Amino acid sequence: MSELKRLLILPRINVQNANALSSPFTIGFPAMTAWLGAVHALQRQLQQAGYSTIQFESVGVVSHQFDLQTHRGSGDFVSSIIGTGNPLDKDGNRPSFIEEARAHLTASLVIEFSGISADDKEDVLPVISQLMHAQLKIAGGDILTFEKPYFVNSESASDTQKILRKLMPGYVLLERRELMREAMENGQDALDALIDYLAIHHSCTQEGEKVVWQSGRKQKGWLVPIAVGFQGISPLAQALNQRDAEAPHRFAESVVTLGEFKMVHHIDDLSIMQWRYHTDVENNLYLCKTKETKNDFSSYF
Repeated sequence: MSELKRLLILPRINVQNANALSSPFTIGFPAMTAWLGAVHALQRQLQQAGYSTIQFESVGVVSHQFDLQTHRGSGDFVSSIIGTGNPLDKDGNRPSFIEEARAHLTASLVIEFSGISADDKEDVLPVISQLMHAQLKIAGGDILTFEKPYFVNSESASDTQKILRKLMPGYVLLERRELMREAMENGQDALDALIDYLAIHHSCTQEGEKVVWQSGRKQKGWLVPIAVGFQGISPLAQALNQRDAEAPHRFAESVVTLGEFKMVHHIDDLSIMQWRYHTDVENNLYLCKTKETKNDFSSYF
């Protein structure tokens, strides 16, 4: 008998102008901290609305459509960010331009929850819809439309397939940190390991008098760099004008590792796609990780 999972599905959320600058050195799909942060914000809003026992424990992200706002002209080698027109300042001049990578996207969220009774399920769904319309943002982007949220249970492989079939077509974002770990165990540092898996390698073989070229990546699959959290780079302390006067403050930098987009119908276990928060106090790490990965945090940079 498989473990019973109680799930809240937020299907096909259409987000405009989501933040695509997922870390200081990567542009693309929003960071996992943005997705878990949005779900955590929804949980807090529901608790304030009277559902004080609700807890969202993990989040799976299914990408249906992703449109990065960039432009590459004829003959250009690199793409340029499509910026927005900033409003004029008080003197009628255009203010300084700050490049902001944006994306329009459609994604579904598979949220594992606890703390909602069977009697409250039907009552809480309209509240979730209202909060998503009125208050919730995802990766700083505005929610334009979404399909009706619903609850579902998963207790077997057939249940999992029924749940995921409704989310097709789409790509699930998985963590592939084990590839980084293997490369680093063979002597590469974290940045070299990441680039080595993302780069397209060219090689050739000679067949008689003919040279045949091959191009491909080191590993099969749609591998991408993903920002999964932060590492503290200063001691915990109080800072001037910090946002929360009670919580200690520290400076931090982004943590990036490898991820993989895999088509929904290839997923047979919800655990491998569910992301959750994890804190490693000894290494000053604040992470989003999947349940199936080992507690080895050396394979980040």
